[in-house]
Amino acid sequence: MTVILETDATQRALLQAMLHGSAGVGSVEDLSSNIQDNPHEFAVVIGPSITTQDATAFAQWARVNRPDLGVILLRDTVDANALSLALRSGMREVVQSKDLAGITTAVQRARSVASAIGQTMLGEVQAAAEQAKARLVAEAEAQRVAEEGPQGKLFTVFSTKGGVGKSLVAVNTAVALAQQKHRVCLVDLDVNSGDVAIMLQLSPSRNVNDLVSFRGGIDEGAIESLLTTHSEHLSVVAAPVHLDSPDQATADEIGQLLDGLKAMFDFVVVDTSGVFDDQALAALDRSDTIILVGTLDIPALKGVKLATSTLDLLNFARESWSFVLNRVDAKVGLTQAEFEATLGLKADATLVSSREVLAAVNRGEALVSAYPGNQNSKALTTFASTLAQAHASAAGDPVAASGRKASRLRMRKG
Repeated sequence: MTVILETDATQRALLQAMLHGSAGVGSVEDLSSNIQDNPHEFAVVIGPSITTQDATAFAQWARVNRPDLGVILLRDTVDANALSLALRSGMREVVQSKDLAGITTAVQRARSVASAIGQTMLGEVQAAAEQAKARLVAEAEAQRVAEEGPQGKLFTVFSTKGGVGKSLVAVNTAVALAQQKHRVCLVDLDVNSGDVAIMLQLSPSRNVNDLVSFRGGIDEGAIESLLTTHSEHLSVVAAPVHLDSPDQATADEIGQLLDGLKAMFDFVVVDTSGVFDDQALAALDRSDTIILVGTLDIPALKGVKLATSTLDLLNFARESWSFVLNRVDAKVGLTQAEFEATLGLKADATLVSSREVLAAVNRGEALVSAYPGNQNSKALTTFASTLAQAHASAAGDPVAASGRKASRLRMRKG
């Protein structure tokens, strides 16, 4: 339908008589109301009595809000200024007001253009709807596969005190699990001073910060490109070798990486920086077990106490914690019993001072591989076996499985 905007009643009536089925209005306000009430209008004819300013303003509005609406400007004289005005404001055509045949033809062209634009817009809407539907179906299928398929377990090794053997525990737990024929990935999230690659004598070509290059598209193929193979059953995602990395992976990218690794491996062991940074929190949020590490001294006790207090505040259930106490043979006036009583935690594994620990590190081998008969190697192997058995039992327990699902939906306090 066509709307005629013309203040002169005689001229408006003449145009209405010529354009059968058209509606006539005498003001811009009435035109706006008509357009809002009739979304299927395809042409507006602006008569010669309408000012240039009003005609331009409406045409500019229509160009943005109703691109299918053809605005036809009538002028007593069609000159370069009128044509320039139409071009700048987005009018469809300029016709001489006395050219009745030209006006009719312009309206017919506006109808054709509006129909073509409408079909295009409908096609775009339908295509967008189909894409959205396909995306929702794909996401639902991916979620179903993730929930029904096997999910690996993630262990995060953490301590707020440096030098307590955190990386030693992470590396040897991962290697011990791999020696037991589990598929294991060891992730070094200490992006400033990670030692995992050095401790395993690896020269990785890619590291965790290369997640940035995938621009959020972190699928299984992307993750595989970051893996460095250590042995048949153990892969490593290394920390950056240099401190001058131009980009650093975000917490969201780290989260996508860890979620993907849990779908690809039986166990994922994460070594952290020792602070509650975004990377550590991304790992802690996805952890099935949080492994705390300390040594038998007051600064380490303070550090582990700080870590446990913070984990409590963040609502991480203590049932998911394990505790490894290193260098328990040190004669420093603080006993293991006093340490455990202060923390309210019992050590799940204890390690002693040993020259072979440093010797293994200098050789670029895991202690459990280089010195399997060492007391610490046996303790770490037993610790890894206990973790694996505990989660294997939980996997077959419907109640435990339900609890794990609920834990992923846990809300943080505060």
